[in-house]
Amino acid sequence: MKRNSEAKSARILSMYARLISGKVLNRRELAEEYGVTARSVQRDVEDLRCFLAEQSPLQDVVYDRTAQGYRLTGTVPDGLSNSEILAVCKILLESRSMRADEMLPLLDKLITCAVPEESRRSVKALISNEQIHYIPPQHNRQILDGLWELGQAVRNRNVLEIAYTRMKEPKLVRRRVQPVGLMFSEYYFYLTAFLENRTNFENPNDLFPTIYRIDRIQEFKVLDEHFQAPYRDRFEEGEFRKRVQFMYGGRLETIRFRYAGLSLEAVLDRLPTAKVLGRDGDGWLISAEVFGKGINMWLRSQGDLVQILED
Repeated sequence: MKRNSEAKSARILSMYARLISGKVLNRRELAEEYGVTARSVQRDVEDLRCFLAEQSPLQDVVYDRTAQGYRLTGTVPDGLSNSEILAVCKILLESRSMRADEMLPLLDKLITCAVPEESRRSVKALISNEQIHYIPPQHNRQILDGLWELGQAVRNRNVLEIAYTRMKEPKLVRRRVQPVGLMFSEYYFYLTAFLENRTNFENPNDLFPTIYRIDRIQEFKVLDEHFQAPYRDRFEEGEFRKRVQFMYGGRLETIRFRYAGLSLEAVLDRLPTAKVLGRDGDGWLISAEVFGKGINMWLRSQGDLVQILED
């Protein structure tokens, strides 16, 4: 009995492998190949259909009258191409977002899991020099361990208790916060969260979340307490990201400036909310909606190419 069960499992696996490769299976030919009845093959097909219904609902095994056999319908998302994996690896290396003992194993896993064996050596060769010369961030903190747990707190709206080292004055402060987003920008991961108690806060009436660099969170605890966030008031990371520079929070404002540099495209890429108001001699008049003081850092970095305009 056990031998028959193993033979049946082997048949079904073989049939599925052929279907995935695009082959059409003829019931009579399969019966002859496996030394079973056509009725047994039909039962195998039904078992395979039941499996797909549970595990891969987009797929099904159907009878194709024209081809006189069974074929697989529906699609499974394609794996990443070699170019896509190479792009992801390059972006990760450029981000310099983790310690080497986190970044390098992550790259190895990506390549092993997603790149066909015959292409792995080529992909590794194209990133090997950057791996050798990889420079981790100065904070030297492990990032990945707590990232998922923080993400689940955001998703499930759990209140967090955090111990955080401030940047202005290096002292440890403790906060109860309502986490609403996880973001990455220029070397660092960030938690965006609303303070529960805003007493003695710089902007107690601020409608926007505080930004915490995750490597500065010395410890955190996910509480079994939940907060409410009406849909109309939900925090949207995508909209916030378009308006924040260098992850400096603050009030929402609209700025206007004249840009006289060579690449208007670079300005529009840096400031996704920027709108070109018109030409002004050899420059452009631009407005942009931004959060906080981070924009000032970028404006100053442009030197004489940028002139801030008063309303």
